Amino acid sequence: MAPVTFILTGQRLITIRYHNPRAFGLFAARAAKGGMQCATGEQVMLSLLEVMIDRLADILERVGRDVDGISRKTFARGPSTSRPRQSAKLRAALGEIGRKGDMISNIRDSLGTLDRLAVFFGQRLRSEAATADMRESVRDLTSDIKSLSDHSTFTAQKVNFLLDATLGLINIEQNRIMQIFSVMSVVFLPPTLVASTYGMNFDIMPELHYTWGYPAALTLIVVSAVAPYLVFRRKGWL
Repeated sequence: MAPVTFILTGQRLITIRYHNPRAFGLFAARAAKGGMQCATGEQVMLSLLEVMIDRLADILERVGRDVDGISRKTFARGPSTSRPRQSAKLRAALGEIGRKGDMISNIRDSLGTLDRLAVFFGQRLRSEAATADMRESVRDLTSDIKSLSDHSTFTAQKVNFLLDATLGLINIEQNRIMQIFSVMSVVFLPPTLVASTYGMNFDIMPELHYTWGYPAALTLIVVSAVAPYLVFRRKGWL
C-alpha cells in the first residue's frame, strides 16, 4: 500500500511512484506481447487501470478462498481433537483472520481510490473528443469496481462473522475450563467437610473410640467425593 500519482497530459501518461506495484509489471508484460492498446496516453491509462482491477480481483478471490479454508478448519472438530490442540488451532485461526481482515481493508481502500480515479477519467473523456469505445470501457471499469466493492463487503462480513465465531469458541473453551474447576471444587467440598468434622479436638466424640471409626471415616470421604462426580457425569457437566 503506497501512493501512485497519474499525470495525463497530451498524449503522455506519467506515473510518480516510489515502489514497484506488481500490476505495473503485469501491464508491461502484456503490452510487450501486443495485448494492450497503448497508442495514446488515455489508452495506456485505461489499459493500466484494467490490469490493476484484474489484479485486485485475483487477490480478493484468493482471500475469499483462504477465508473459506479458515472457516472449515475452525468449525471442523473431530472426536479425537484434544482441548489443547483445539485451543492452539483457534489461536492460530485468530491470527489468520486478522491478517485477512487487514488485506480486505487494503483492497477496499484501493477500490475506493480507483473508483474516484475512474470517475475523474470518465469526466475527462466526456469533455474531450474521445471515442465511444473508450467511454464504454471506462463505464465497464466503473461497473467492475462496484462489483468488486460489493464482493469485498461480503468477504469482510464473512471475516467479521468468522472473527466473532472464533472468539465465541475461545470463550466456550475458557468457560469449559472454569466449569471443570468449579465442578472439582464442589466434588472435593464434602470430603473436606468430613475431614474437618473429624479433625476437631473435642473430648466427647464417640467415633474416636470406635474400632471401625477410622476406616468408616475414610469410606465416607471417598463416597462423598465419588457421588457428586457420578451425578455431574450423568448430567453431562463433565
